[in-house]
Amino acid sequence: MSADTETRDDRSGSASHVLLLSVAFAVPVLKLGWTLGSGAAAREALTAMGPANWFDILIGMFLDEPVLATVTAVVVSRTSYAYFAARGGALRLRDMPVTTSALVTVLVPVAMGLVVAVFNGVGWGLATGCLSYVLRLGVVAEYRSGRRRSGTGRRTGRQAVGPLERAADAAWILSLVLAFLVLPFVALTVALDGRAWSSVAVCDVDTGDGTERHRLVELSRDGTGVVGWDVAQAEVANGVHCAADENEVVRDPWWSAG
Repeated sequence: MSADTETRDDRSGSASHVLLLSVAFAVPVLKLGWTLGSGAAAREALTAMGPANWFDILIGMFLDEPVLATVTAVVVSRTSYAYFAARGGALRLRDMPVTTSALVTVLVPVAMGLVVAVFNGVGWGLATGCLSYVLRLGVVAEYRSGRRRSGTGRRTGRQAVGPLERAADAAWILSLVLAFLVLPFVALTVALDGRAWSSVAVCDVDTGDGTERHRLVELSRDGTGVVGWDVAQAEVANGVHCAADENEVVRDPWWSAG
């Protein structure tokens, strides 16, 4: 039983890292392709943005969607902590007084909470910080109780004894649910909601037959204007004399598309 538990935990830890990388790689492409309408449109827009701006899409989604921001921050906080704890961090925390280890553990959750609070609101920031801290404390409790091996980070398989160890188990299960169910679902939902990942502006665009006012999804700045995706013409265009458009919806979401 112990060996099976260690193997499952080791695999789940590796899988959570792979999942985070997959979300960071695939979701921006899906967001780009669905919002603009095709793979060809996604290639054209990405070429105009430049490959170096790949993560602008991910960052835009993170800043505009509080649920995605919160879940991503919590999963990253817990996964990174478990990773470094298994590589020496757990030994240092185990030798510290409980109050000291609790204070050290709170630093990253506070930072995550502040970032989310600035862009998504104080309530979301508090939820992020508190949930990140609780999941990290669960990892600390497992090491202190000997239910994780300090050298490998693997769970020993010993049954939980007492309320604190059962609470640590609950935190572990919650971390798996967030990483493998909630995060992929929320990321896919945001990628397919049809909203722009960047600002939308109404600009003067030279169509070849004169200047018209078109909606552009901003891809990059160009002097006094923008380089953006022309929603009406389905192509990259240069726009000038732009005004912000509060409506960020570019296409119907996947679940309501005909």
